[in-house]
Formats: sequence, structure tokens, C-alpha cells
Amino acid sequence: MKITKIFASLLFVLTTICSHAGFAQQSQDIMGHEKLIKQYYAAYEQKDWHMLELILDNGFTFTSPAGDDHINLKVYKERCWPNAVNTKKFDLEKVMINGDDAYVTYNGWTTDGKLFRNTERFKFKDGKITENECFFGPGVSFPNNAKK
Repeated sequence: MKITKIFASLLFVLTTICSHAGFAQQSQDIMGHEKLIKQYYAAYEQKDWHMLELILDNGFTFTSPAGDDHINLKVYKERCWPNAVNTKKFDLEKVMINGDDAYVTYNGWTTDGKLFRNTERFKFKDGKITENECFFGPGVSFPNNAKK
């Protein structure tokens, strides 16, 4: 066998091994990110701040059309977390993950049976959620704890 054939065969084997390893890592990341997303919504359903706090990065920011522009974790807890009291359930309709970014579209229900539908963008780093940007759906509103 010529050296070029051996080199080509070796290069093919190494490329195949590397691509499988990369795919395995990517699959692990996707599964890890999906688990974090499910835990995020489960924390609201279970009214469990500690559960949520464990998966949010210390530098976490939240953005929404309700005047929240990259608010930090402390402000998020004060402003947004109280809405958990009015949140009953989430049905995740679509979860799309690409690297360290994800988009989730869901139907949510309030404790008094009202529907709200949103899409949220998540960013991940080192096994935690670093950012959430919420886009409210038309014709419905998020479960707000503030009296109007």
C-alpha cells in the first residue's frame, strides 16, 4: 500500500472519529439545555424559587415587552417571580436549540384558567441559563400579579 493511501485512510478514520465525538458533545449540550428549559418552567409551576435559582447564572438577565430591559436576577425575582403565584401550567409546543441558544414557544395557563402564549429566547453558559428574552403573544397577556 502506498503512503498516500495509508495517509488518506488514516485521515478518513480520524475525521470520522472527531465528527462522532463532536456530535456526541453537541447532543449532550442539547439534552442539558432542554433539561434546564423544562426545569425553568417547572419551577414556576411548583412555585419553587430555589429550583429556579439553581439553574440561573449569577449574571442572568431578563428582557420583555413589559419594560424589562436586561434586568438582573435581583430585579427579576422582585418583579417577575411573584407572577408564579398566578401560573398554573406550561405546555411547551416547540423547543429549538442551536448551540447555546434556544427558542421556546409555549401555551401557559393561569390559575384562573386564562391562556397566555409566548415565545422565549434562552442563552446558556457553563450549564446555567444566562439570559431569557420573552416575546408576548397577541391577544393574551402574561399572568401578572399586579393589581390594575
